[in-house]
Amino acid sequence: MSRIWDSLFSKNGLAAKEIAKKLIDFKEGSRIPRVSDLAKEMVVGNGTVQGALKVLSEVHAIKLESRGHLGTFLIKKDIHLLKEVAGVGALIGAMPLPYSAKYEGFATGIMKVSEDLLDRIDLAYMRGSKQRLDALKSRRYDFVVMSQLAAEEELKNSVNLEIVLNFGEQSYVTGHQIFFANEKHSRITEGMRVGIDYTSTDQSRITLLECEKIEVELIPVNYMQLFEMLLNGDLDAAVWNADEHRAREAFRLGEFQSVKAKEIADKASTSVILIEKERTEVKEYLLKLDKDKILDIQEKVVNKEMFPQY
Repeated sequence: MSRIWDSLFSKNGLAAKEIAKKLIDFKEGSRIPRVSDLAKEMVVGNGTVQGALKVLSEVHAIKLESRGHLGTFLIKKDIHLLKEVAGVGALIGAMPLPYSAKYEGFATGIMKVSEDLLDRIDLAYMRGSKQRLDALKSRRYDFVVMSQLAAEEELKNSVNLEIVLNFGEQSYVTGHQIFFANEKHSRITEGMRVGIDYTSTDQSRITLLECEKIEVELIPVNYMQLFEMLLNGDLDAAVWNADEHRAREAFRLGEFQSVKAKEIADKASTSVILIEKERTEVKEYLLKLDKDKILDIQEKVVNKEMFPQY
């Protein structure tokens, strides 16, 4: 078998890689292009194409059947082997740390639906939308999941990015609220110490709007430290994900008083997937994902009707 894989580095093998890319999207039972057409398109000889098809057959990536004047048909294909030969790896995306059922459900939905396409997506988990954006721009990841608010803020400065999927309101978080250390408080007032995480576009923007024209002390924090800092009395208030059940039970909750904060809250609750515009192959794949099925799985995980699997 190793000799067969070694053949991928031959002239025929290099042609096999190109043909493998083309056959990935062909359905089993469909007719493939004629040898002469493939040779013309790839600017190689007919013999090279025939040798390439033989290589793909020998590694069991495809099984072909010649039907005379009707042409050659793809009887069977191993999508994973075809992608391995073609050098097409799994897509890797980054999303928030799955500390809530919403995030667990979204991650489970992405994984399950991508498996249905026989091409499982790999996910990494990173705190902070700005860190995920930096990772996308450096191509550590093929796509990133973030709120519509954070994505649109970035699009103002990055013309080479685009939102490829929008999952609608409350697909990212149910919403944001203000958490107070003192149960007597229900709104942010002057003199309060308010936590702000500048690495989170959503949390920082909503916080700044809610505190606009109020003399407060803004305390830079890590989003994941908010619970302990509120509990220890190091903060008086903080804007936080309303899906954080531990915090909902421990602290007094308040609604936003700022009209501007309320206006952007819906966008902060909406999940989107952001990619680089030039990554057309990434866009084509992501557009095949069944959004409704992802959201259905997310809801089942939130309602404890399905175990999270990510």
